[in-house]
Amino acid sequence: TLTRECQISNFESTLDSSDLSVVSVTANGQPARFSLGPKHSFKGTPLEITLPFDLSRGQHVIVEVTYETSPSATALQWLTPEQTAGKKHPYLFSQCQAHHCRSMIPCQDTPSIKHTYYAQVSVPKDLVAVMSAVRDGQEVDPQDSGRIIYRFRQTVPMPSYLIAIVAGALESREIGPRTRVWSEKEFVDKAAFEFSETEAMLKTAEELAGPYVWGQYDVLVLPPSFPYGGMENPCLTFATPTVLVIAHEISHSWTGNLVTNKTWEHFWLNEGHTVYLERMIGRCLESEQFRQFKAIGGWKDLQDSVNTFGANNPLTNLVPSLQDVSPDDAFSSVPYEKGFALLYYLEEQLGGPEVFMGFVKSYIQRFAYSSVTTEEWKNYLFAYFKDKVDILNKVDWNAWMFTPGMPPVKPQYDTTMADACNALSQKWLQAKDQDLNSFKRSDVKTLSSHQVIEFLSLLLQEDPLPLTHVKKMQEIYDLNAYMNAEIRFRWLRLCVRSRWEEAVPLALKMATDQGRMKFTRPLFREVFNFEKFRDEALRVFLAHRAGMHPVTSGLVSKDLKVDVSNAASQ
Repeated sequence: TLTRECQISNFESTLDSSDLSVVSVTANGQPARFSLGPKHSFKGTPLEITLPFDLSRGQHVIVEVTYETSPSATALQWLTPEQTAGKKHPYLFSQCQAHHCRSMIPCQDTPSIKHTYYAQVSVPKDLVAVMSAVRDGQEVDPQDSGRIIYRFRQTVPMPSYLIAIVAGALESREIGPRTRVWSEKEFVDKAAFEFSETEAMLKTAEELAGPYVWGQYDVLVLPPSFPYGGMENPCLTFATPTVLVIAHEISHSWTGNLVTNKTWEHFWLNEGHTVYLERMIGRCLESEQFRQFKAIGGWKDLQDSVNTFGANNPLTNLVPSLQDVSPDDAFSSVPYEKGFALLYYLEEQLGGPEVFMGFVKSYIQRFAYSSVTTEEWKNYLFAYFKDKVDILNKVDWNAWMFTPGMPPVKPQYDTTMADACNALSQKWLQAKDQDLNSFKRSDVKTLSSHQVIEFLSLLLQEDPLPLTHVKKMQEIYDLNAYMNAEIRFRWLRLCVRSRWEEAVPLALKMATDQGRMKFTRPLFREVFNFEKFRDEALRVFLAHRAGMHPVTSGLVSKDLKVDVSNAASQ
């Protein structure tokens, strides 16, 4: 049961739906006429409801829709027991962004409309339900003593894409005054340790952006087959077991969840500001050089996205036109990193990080609880910096906002931390066998984990290192002992690429222990490209396919050129 309020005019209401089978509709308890309109390729089907009575101004109407979702609902992922860590119980989680909530609930599925919600969820008593809302008690289901009803209440208005539900064999641990970590029991203690810095980050974010209004900030660590990095659902951030940085999802509590893009064309308002705030948190907790180092990495990610789409592709505009384009197809690092680059460029023009963060905080307070467009953001920027309008007028807004490709200006980032990574990678690339004894354990001990990631990334951009070099690197640096997933992932790719046979089982283990596409696909591809182990890559994939998320297994089977219909019969 999910109760939410929607605006009704002229005795008719239109709700978005996708693959829902609607049984009946009532309004204030009376049967109401309803019909489903024509189906659109990605928008689904409009549900038209006609009220059985005339409305007077201010009258309150409760519309109740009885319906079923379809097994193919795009918002819902049903994991089999073997896709979980515990292997005993099935698991359900939702992912509604950008426009998939309509496959779970008939709603006004647009970020321009915000609503509160209240829900009751009945699950078998061995399972636990959690939602993107504050927990509001539980009781045995009066209709079935083998089930428990969990109640939830979200009192802060939010867009439909942030409604989220999870049901599985969950446990939780308290890690702060307003934070619990939820996961299967196999992961819960590790997760509690991994996310122990959450409260410090929340406090830092509050100092930068204003009070945290959502009450609880819980973290749900999804089963290892979850294919994505994270999702900023209010009160309950979804994370993978491999996410080490939660600053981005925390930042969304202000930019995205509290102030929301009015339509998906303006997605950069969510993501660009979130990356900006995330890096400001990094600046407070680490250093300004650290923020600069992350910004350089972001610029590289932006170049990769622009190269992938093509520099003339209108989807690389900061504000793209999504007429007849599904927001899913437009997704890339462009709104994140082009958005950040614009905000950083403005920061440089307008007086530095403290001055510009003052604007960001003021913007958040001004538009809190509402949805905004780029035009409204820009008007507020000009109003806030009214004494610096001459500087703002010199910005090439058209080139930044509505022109494809890289931004018109590349900010001058501080390269201090990046230089150390470059120097070490160059030393390895140029080393002859007789030079290998000049490397020392202290080479990497003086680098942060973020710098080690960058060092390995630089090596992966070049031709494979000789096997002697990779073996020596392991002997001196003991990179096999690193548990940080981002480091391990790059190190194992480097080893397999240099044809180190002992690394193959480690790479395949990492590819199958977790299912994050960012790690799983490249690891399988590397082993597949090592001729001698091509069959082994296929064998391991087929053995583990049932435990993978369908999106992941479908893409890996393409990478490995597996004919799924054939593979199933083998």
